[in-house]
Amino acid sequence: MHEGRFLFAQLVDFIPRYFLDLCVQKYKGNYKVQEFACRDQFLAMFFAQLTSREGLRGIEITLRAHGRSLYHLGFRCATISRNTLANANEVRPWRIWAEFAQELMKRAQALYAGEPLAVDLDAMVFALDSTTIDLCLERFPWTPSQQSKAAVKMHVLLNLRGNIPDFIVVSRGKMHDVNILDQLDYVIGAYYIMDRAYVDFARLYRLHQAKAFFVTRAKRGFQFSVVKSQSVEGAAGVICDQIIRLTGAKTRKAYPEYLRRIKYRDPETGRTLIFLTNDFDLPALMIAELYRQRWQVELFFKWIKQHLRIKRFYGHSENAVKTQLWIAVATYCLLAIIRKELGSDLEMHEIQEILSASILSKMPILSAFLRPPAKSAPPSPCNCPSLFD
Repeated sequence: MHEGRFLFAQLVDFIPRYFLDLCVQKYKGNYKVQEFACRDQFLAMFFAQLTSREGLRGIEITLRAHGRSLYHLGFRCATISRNTLANANEVRPWRIWAEFAQELMKRAQALYAGEPLAVDLDAMVFALDSTTIDLCLERFPWTPSQQSKAAVKMHVLLNLRGNIPDFIVVSRGKMHDVNILDQLDYVIGAYYIMDRAYVDFARLYRLHQAKAFFVTRAKRGFQFSVVKSQSVEGAAGVICDQIIRLTGAKTRKAYPEYLRRIKYRDPETGRTLIFLTNDFDLPALMIAELYRQRWQVELFFKWIKQHLRIKRFYGHSENAVKTQLWIAVATYCLLAIIRKELGSDLEMHEIQEILSASILSKMPILSAFLRPPAKSAPPSPCNCPSLFD
């Protein structure tokens, strides 16, 4: 990867071409396509994500300004037209990019599997949450969420070793978060951290039967009886640690076994939180710390909204919106893969900022992914006496 190559072309080298071709063939993405193939579509959208282009016209103008260099950037088409790109986003199945992004998610998780957790726990830990992306109902009539409003939701199960998505669903705004629990394949012995929007005792019991663990917050007013109170001496902030049984007419049938209820006062905020879990062995403070790590999924949503194009869309159809969202996920995972494979010591936001400004420069890729060495301090002046003193 010498200095004579564009930085963007060096990024393209990390794209798993074979698997991308498999996804395109599976959904016949290049059927009757003469010039602007799916690979060129992905590269154009990948470029738009990295450089935060405002619209299709911005993508077209920028790439046409480098028309003679398109081949050296990795494209195989002679030119980029906004109409051609818009049509590709409208008609080529978004599932191509969903499967491609999911493969990148698997590869990234494998690379980050050895990353340490914020808690001393030898297990897989996942945080589950969703983010809502508001849309204009007049332009996106296919996804009403409320009266006079429209939205799509991105539901994410985040692997906290490396903060890499493990599972993603893009749904319409009306879909309730708890329904996502029906689509998860639980890992034995793993921990699933979620807020109280996901408290459905029948679904949580299925998670428990899969021999996985959950940590969530209790909803107000649920009925229970205390079976046993455990000692909380020496556990700062823990008010009580109880083994309970649900007593509500429906909830005791939905979850017939014991649960653990921990009441905790956060010393930083002064808030009192009540946690429910099916883990009876971990210290109460570790359960509280595990729930604190759920904030990582919020930081993930904040990152992709700030650094990728997922709040404004280049097309208005459902296919175009999902295409853009899945390519944004693929972009995040691809940057994470490159960062790990190059041994970068930069944070993801630092890498994205550098790429957005230097993507069309000719520079070694390591210059963008590695922190420059700190300059050594200038030598101190000599304290030797002057010859003329």
